[in-house]
Amino acid sequence: MAELASLWIVRHGESTANVAATAAETSGAELIDITHRDADVPLSPTGEEQARATARWLAGLPDSQRPDVAVASPYLRAVRTAELALDGTGIPMSIDERLRDRELGILDGLTGHGVRRRFPEEAHRRDRLGKFYYRPPGGESWTDVVLRLRSLLGDLRRDHEGGRVLLFGHDALVFLLRYLVEGLTEAELMALTREHVIANCSVTGWHVEDAGRLVAESFNDIAHLHQQGARPTREDEVHAEPV
Repeated sequence: MAELASLWIVRHGESTANVAATAAETSGAELIDITHRDADVPLSPTGEEQARATARWLAGLPDSQRPDVAVASPYLRAVRTAELALDGTGIPMSIDERLRDRELGILDGLTGHGVRRRFPEEAHRRDRLGKFYYRPPGGESWTDVVLRLRSLLGDLRRDHEGGRVLLFGHDALVFLLRYLVEGLTEAELMALTREHVIANCSVTGWHVEDAGRLVAESFNDIAHLHQQGARPTREDEVHAEPV
């Protein structure tokens, strides 16, 4: 099977919705105070700083390790992160809707407390089905997102065989790419989600080994943010899904 030489995914920088969600969860509110639709949420000033630090990390890579192409989620926070990170590199970027964030349907804009108050039956259904298979009404399950990522990976492997590809996306995609690339089980994937919160502008990457398959190189790495003087988003400030 055709394989890439390297694959990375960068989670978008801190967004204004991340900031609002942290405030809502901390205060016990039911609703997150945002007026944009999810696709139009911009980066916060901290998020832009993080994206520029990612640009300096990319600029410091040797030519033999630089990405050949970049592909971004169409959501504004990911596109803007990609634009800032790729500025001056000459790396071409395209947009692919298969990298969009997981759609939450009727739960969109709610905190965890809000879901339990307004849709207790959905909270119970999610507990019964589990995070991997639960699909909120009008939204997507994690397995739905896996299907579009599996399709994207197939296209990347075919169109960029032996190439180095950099993705810009969202936190759930980081976990699910590990699931696909590394062949994790549901149990292994869920253990990862319990143990880790994907940081804004973190880098997760894989490189091809002699056997011709991708192996993990880095996971949720934010060393470049510290090195470049950018403020990493604290773990308690990184917004996760409400249920």
